[in-house]
Amino acid sequence: MSDINIKITDREGIVHDVVAPTDMSMNLMEIIRSYELAEEGTIGVCGGMAMCASCQVYVINDPGLEPMGDEEDAMLGEAFHVKENSRLGCQLHMAMAMEGLEVEIAPYP
Repeated sequence: MSDINIKITDREGIVHDVVAPTDMSMNLMEIIRSYELAEEGTIGVCGGMAMCASCQVYVINDPGLEPMGDEEDAMLGEAFHVKENSRLGCQLHMAMAMEGLEVEIAPYP
């Protein structure tokens, strides 16, 4: 089993230390949902297709994320509450290089 440790600040400002598996093909949106860190129906509304930005997060510490793809960039171009460090959780697939990742869940919507 290959797990990484990440920190997720929820929409109430509470920081959660989370253990995330890298061997289950999960993305950050799914991790947030599995730990119930956002209200039901306010994250992953589109099912992780980069079409709604409900899983937007602000990256506080980037240990080595993959570059943003065109679909993610386009969706963030239309989203609310976007900052320079915004990413879509559904596009951040858990990998060993993400050990130490720190994010804050963006407001909805």
